[in-house]
Amino acid sequence: MCSCHQEGVQCAEMAMVCLTDFEEYAKEHLSKAIWDYYAAGADECCTRDDNLLAYKRIRLRPRILRDVSVSDTRTTVQGTEISFPVGIAPTAFHCLASHEGEMATARATEALNTCYITSTYSTCSVEEIVAAAPNGYRWFQLYVYRDRKLSEQLVQRVEALGYKALVLTVDVPYTGKRRNDIRNQFRLPPHLKVKNFEGVFQQEMSVPEEYGIPANTLDPSISWKDIYWLQSITRLPIIIKGILTKEDAELAVEHGVQGIIVSNHGGRQLDGGPASIDALAEIVDTVAGRIEVYVDGGIRTGSDVLKALALGAKCVFIGRPAVWGLAYKGAEGVKEVLQILNDEFRLSMALSGCRNVAEINRNLIHFSKL
Repeated sequence: MCSCHQEGVQCAEMAMVCLTDFEEYAKEHLSKAIWDYYAAGADECCTRDDNLLAYKRIRLRPRILRDVSVSDTRTTVQGTEISFPVGIAPTAFHCLASHEGEMATARATEALNTCYITSTYSTCSVEEIVAAAPNGYRWFQLYVYRDRKLSEQLVQRVEALGYKALVLTVDVPYTGKRRNDIRNQFRLPPHLKVKNFEGVFQQEMSVPEEYGIPANTLDPSISWKDIYWLQSITRLPIIIKGILTKEDAELAVEHGVQGIIVSNHGGRQLDGGPASIDALAEIVDTVAGRIEVYVDGGIRTGSDVLKALALGAKCVFIGRPAVWGLAYKGAEGVKEVLQILNDEFRLSMALSGCRNVAEINRNLIHFSKL
């Protein structure tokens, strides 16, 4: 709270100009344990930090005198039109940032007509999220559990509710070592639950808990054959999240998935892997247009979005900035974060001579600087 509030004087609301403003607000207003949970990277946080630095290393080659008086940021993902190529990545426990949690996130993405990937680890149920934003365009992020029935029941629920794709997270056979969560002994507060599993683990709550569910629930034996299993139980398109190499991108295409999210889990899993934007180009080249490729991790400005699209991403997804928006002002805060990115992206497009997303290509990237 600012000092003028304490003196009983009304002060002007802080102008939120860029995503960093939301980050600073969230850091100031969330408890230390909650801030640390969202901010955490694995081990020394090298990969988490490199996700940001890698964008700053990329230079653009703007074209001029191209008549940018009219611009269009629309694109499509999996055949559905969205208003601009920025969606919300799956992040857990939105109710830690704002009481309405994922329902607020869903309303914001519905209002701006973009894609919201709902996390399995939501503090609102998939049903509550749909009720909050009935016309929103949503995908569902899934883990594979030792008890396959758990995963299967979730898939059936979200398919019946009208979620449009499954996003299978493949980079968590085990949870990365996040030092501050260990130091803080991070746990969900008693009033919050992983709502999609309400009632499922009651008998197992004597077992040590890891991020809201019993430890060792995730299946470390997950392999490519599980892609075939998932295809056998759903008609939804399957998008794999967590690929960082051309070899795995090729295998993903061969196994018939519909999309790849190039991602290192926000630097929260393997520390020392590549920044996701640095892994993007080789994956795009290998996939060669056979399926759509997306990227998350480190996007903080509209020019970051432009760089990702120039390197071949169809759409980008933001994780932590959405949580900062929630902490600032719930659904309105997430809308502001998305709107700022949309406005910045539109401006960066125009300043580099692009009138629509189809005109964004690799000629925009200064490769000798990479």
